[in-house]
Formats: sequence, C-alpha cells, structure tokens
Amino acid sequence: MAHETRIVTEAELRQVVTLDLSVVDVIEEAFAALGRGTVVMPPILSMELSEANGEVDVKTAYIPGFDSFAIKVSPGFFDNPSLGLPSLNGLMILFSAKTGLVEALFLDNGYLTDVRTAAAGAVAARHLAPTQVHTAGVLGTGVQARLQMQAAHLVRPFERLLVWGRDPDKARLCAADLAQSLGVQAEAVTDRQALVAKSQLVVTTTPSRTPLIQADWLHPGLHITAMGSDQTGKSEIDPAALTLCDLYVADNASQCQTSGELEAALAQWLWTKGTPVELGQLINRAANGRNSDGAITICDLTGTGAQDTAIACHVRGVLGDMGTRIQT
Repeated sequence: MAHETRIVTEAELRQVVTLDLSVVDVIEEAFAALGRGTVVMPPILSMELSEANGEVDVKTAYIPGFDSFAIKVSPGFFDNPSLGLPSLNGLMILFSAKTGLVEALFLDNGYLTDVRTAAAGAVAARHLAPTQVHTAGVLGTGVQARLQMQAAHLVRPFERLLVWGRDPDKARLCAADLAQSLGVQAEAVTDRQALVAKSQLVVTTTPSRTPLIQADWLHPGLHITAMGSDQTGKSEIDPAALTLCDLYVADNASQCQTSGELEAALAQWLWTKGTPVELGQLINRAANGRNSDGAITICDLTGTGAQDTAIACHVRGVLGDMGTRIQT
C-alpha cells in the first residue's frame, strides 16, 4: 500500500505560520503537558563542533493525545553571519504516533524553531512578568532577539525597549527594526547594568559562556527570561542570581541541570533548593508563580522536544493543500 508524505519548504511555511497568540497558546499547552508529567521526552542529543563554532541538537517528544510526534534536527553555526548565512537552520520530521510512518518533512531551516522558541518566551512572560511592563530590555541583536521582543509584546505590551549587543551597530539596527515593527520607542545602549535597572522584563538571547547579567543587578519588579543557555557550558546570568531571586523557573528541570543556567549554579554549589519549579507546573497551577509585582523572577528556557512536536502538529493543521506530496 502506497504511503503519502508531504514536503514543505521554509517559504511555504512562512506563508501559513506566524508568531501570534494562537502559536503562543499551542506552546503553552505543550508546557502544560510537560507539567502533567505525561510527555515522553528523551534527553537532548547534543553535539558541539568547536572548530566550526557550531553545535547540533536533536530533540523529540511524544505528547499523549497527539496523533503525531516530531523529531527536530537543529544545527547552529555561529560564524555563518560573516559568510552571509543564517546561524541557525535545520528541519523537522513529523511521524504518525500510530504507525511510525513519516507524515511530513518540514524543510524550515530553523524557522519553526525560531517561532516556537519566541512563543515560549511569551509563555514565560505571560506567567512570570509583572502585570505592567513599561520598559523591556533584550541582550542580543539576532533573529531571536527580535522575535523574543515581538513575542513579549503580545502578552506584555511595553512602551519602551532597550537593546544591547556586543556590536553597537547591530544593536542600533535591531532597535530600529523593533521600533518600526512594534511601534515602540527603542534605543541601543552600551551599559548592560543600566538596561537591567530600567527594565521590568529582560530577555537574554546570546550563546554567551560568560554571565552578562550580575546578581547584584537584580531589583524588585524584574523578570528575566534566559533562552540562550541551551548547551553545556553556556551561561548568560550570574549563577548567584538564581538563589537570590524570589522564584527561579525551569522549562524542564533535568535539561536545565545540564544545559541551562542551573548548570553553573549547581557546579558552584550555589543551588540548594532541590528540583526547581517548572513552567508547566505554573500553567497547571500546581506551583505558585509570581506573588507580587515587586517580586524578582527568572525563567530558564533550554528548549524542549515537546515544543517541537506541538509546533509541527500545529503546522500540519494549518497547511491546507500546501506542500509537495510524494508516494513512498
């Protein structure tokens, strides 16, 4: 019996999938499933290619009740921009959860990963940021810096944005792009401490292995989402900040222990609070979140296979007749 598989390109995916509240809700449900403890999600397969300043991650998960599951291959080669190439690319394969047959191949070049990662930032902000955010700040100037701010604006519509980057010219360009796309006042800054001091919501989006935010910069009414530390050795936040804040939340506790901000805190014997609260537990109200607008909170996003399965299944539902069908 012939089996049909659909192949969909990045250009086609961009026509039907955008970063909006419907996608945020899809990713929130993936976290809720994780919080219920029913998701089958193996550890991330991660490989570092230090000679090429690159890395490759493979993620997957099965969410009970979903007809399909995804396996995502995500290379990140961070010198690519100097060659005129994007730093992230990759693909997702969608399998039937009933037969194991390949249903679709999404040649997204990392686009779906970008969207689902940004949506996860919106979920974190929705459940942890202060009710009112006047000023937001972002560390980083790449694709994810832009998407994270667009996502945050969906759930916490801030009026002012501060952008920091190692390259001031790129920071100015990022600020200009976001000012236009979001209709907010945006400016590039060179002082990270001042950025944190003036912001109620800060997102870190870099592959840094040296903390960019110090623990003594924390202030009442601050929420930080750290999404760049997704591999062993990366660290964007001073490990002491995790113990000094009122609430530290992991997207997945076991992943954050080995490839998130929590890794460094454990290595330095700073974290003594046991298994951290997970974002899905907050969504399911199985754990307490921010208890006041004056609280200090941190969310550690390492990226989960559940997010990939959720976004891939969402894509299948909105494709319509798009894509090329092949018989196998």
